[in-house]
Amino acid sequence: MESDGSRPFGELLSTPLRNGLTRPKAVRGSGTKMVNMGELFAFPRIENASMDRVPLDGVEREKSLLAAGDLLFARQSLVLEGAGKCSIFVDDLEPVTFESHIIRARLNRDVADPDFYFYFFTSHEGRARIRSIVEQVAAAGIRGRDLALLPVPVPPLRLQREVGRVLRALDDKIELHRRMNRTLESIARAVFESWFVDFDPVRKRMASTEVERPSDVADLFPDSLEPSVLGPIPRGWEWLPLGECAQVVKGRSYKGSELAPSDTALVTLKSFHRNGGYRDDGLKDYTGPFKAEQGVEAGDVLVAHTDVTQAAEVLGRAVRVRGSARHKALVASLDTAIVRPLRAGLSREFLYFALDSQRFRDHAYGYCNGTTVLHLSAKALPEYYLAVPPPDLVSRFSRVARPMLHRSDLLASECETLAAVRDRLLPGLMTGALVPSGSARVAGSAEV
Repeated sequence: MESDGSRPFGELLSTPLRNGLTRPKAVRGSGTKMVNMGELFAFPRIENASMDRVPLDGVEREKSLLAAGDLLFARQSLVLEGAGKCSIFVDDLEPVTFESHIIRARLNRDVADPDFYFYFFTSHEGRARIRSIVEQVAAAGIRGRDLALLPVPVPPLRLQREVGRVLRALDDKIELHRRMNRTLESIARAVFESWFVDFDPVRKRMASTEVERPSDVADLFPDSLEPSVLGPIPRGWEWLPLGECAQVVKGRSYKGSELAPSDTALVTLKSFHRNGGYRDDGLKDYTGPFKAEQGVEAGDVLVAHTDVTQAAEVLGRAVRVRGSARHKALVASLDTAIVRPLRAGLSREFLYFALDSQRFRDHAYGYCNGTTVLHLSAKALPEYYLAVPPPDLVSRFSRVARPMLHRSDLLASECETLAAVRDRLLPGLMTGALVPSGSARVAGSAEV
């Protein structure tokens, strides 16, 4: 869109750029939601996200609240690539403010479309312009006055809106798939916790004074609990260390020279979301050797054995690996361990939900060591105790959970495809090489 000329970014704003608030101490249950750097880096589009809450009142609160369409820029980052990272605040059911390491830009809607400029600043060209104002001192960062003077393209407003509409529609579809994905997994998780954590069918039978109609599920549960090292568990169930009922395989150690374009990829720590879940973009192309048992199939359960975050946000996290359209083979990296059923009657679905739990993460934290980098002891997984149900009950759970997780995988693959389409369209739409349908009539005009 070079033909549309450029103007300083500050001229497109309805209010001056504003830094966020020096972060007050977080409070529980009440207070104003605050976007911090974690949300900024985790969510390109921030909408009804879970956030810390802070006490905030009066004039300061009103001046610092976010409005739909506000662009948020990372003012500082420990890594160069993070400086100036842009997200857009879509909306929230509650008032939301933002912290001091973030710059807010509120655009004048008469000349600038927020969606267009959000996608511009996430494009290759936009990121290149941001890098031109990044300063590297103790940390990488940008200054508001430099951002205000940064030249940006200003195509006709109608064209901006059409470009933003096309890209936003793709992102909306991706987000819808992700919500469906989360819903499917949450249903399967709710069944697991009801049956194998809270023992609801057992407690219901214990509390019932009426003769119930026969149920093929209820009949798989006993009518009482008995003591164990884990606390009360259903009568007749075993309590066993994981080492006796599952195989734990350490991932492959690799050299930097082995990370080269390939149809084989390593599943790495980047494949673990800090807040839980599997990341498709965490794979690294790999050309080195590996043992057959270190190969990973779709549906395998991996646990993070290393963590570079001092808050141990990744250590002990379990993920269920999805297949990759770009790779023929996946391999577990040294920072992960594969957990496979060893005992007859157990399933990968059962192990996934058993390990993707706060109880296991608390257990794992007691087995970690290290200062700069945290490592999980090799004993952590084998010494974790499980309440092991009868094989028929595990099989019944897997028949319930497996189709949900399979559908979740399909939705995730569709998200990956849609994101690839968006990323291919982005450069052409930003430069004007591609014009959205219905916009050709204004592409070369000065009409806004």
